[in-house]
Amino acid sequence: MINAASRLFAVLLAVLLLYVYPAAETAERQDDIARLTAAQNVTRFVDAVRTKGYISPRMLAEFQEQLAQTGNTYDISMEHLHKKYVPHYSDPMDQSSFTGAYEVVHDGYYLSQIQERLFPMSSSLSIDDPGRRYKLTVGDYFTVSLKSTNRTPSMMIREWLQGTAQASAVFASYGGMVLNEDY
Repeated sequence: MINAASRLFAVLLAVLLLYVYPAAETAERQDDIARLTAAQNVTRFVDAVRTKGYISPRMLAEFQEQLAQTGNTYDISMEHLHKKYVPHYSDPMDQSSFTGAYEVVHDGYYLSQIQERLFPMSSSLSIDDPGRRYKLTVGDYFTVSLKSTNRTPSMMIREWLQGTAQASAVFASYGGMVLNEDY
């Protein structure tokens, strides 16, 4: 009886070491490559936006195509913080009572508002028309974050072996100040 139990244990261990472990490592490497590719694409896209000072429909479409090549689906969020200066008045009703001080305020614009500008519902403009560009100004902040929404093979193997769920296989975030207005 002990001999049969030890043989069963040896067979299970052999299956784990010969098949499951290499498959788990291969799947983990695929997730690593997807993480690197996503981080590079986010960095490249954000740097292009910060340098050019605008987002064109073609830029956004190429960014989404590059992300799709990883084989994952992503939840993408964009944030544009437009910087503006608001003057302080001692009497809010009297515009001549300026105190000489300003407050910096950031108005936030997000992916849905950016896409409304890039892809208007009723527009006869071509995809490369400058009227479809979403423009930013120098001093604004632009950030892109993404996380994968699908379950990768690595996540499934890990859930099977450990019994715990992993949050997201791929997460990337990058942003900074707009440096130029090239429009």
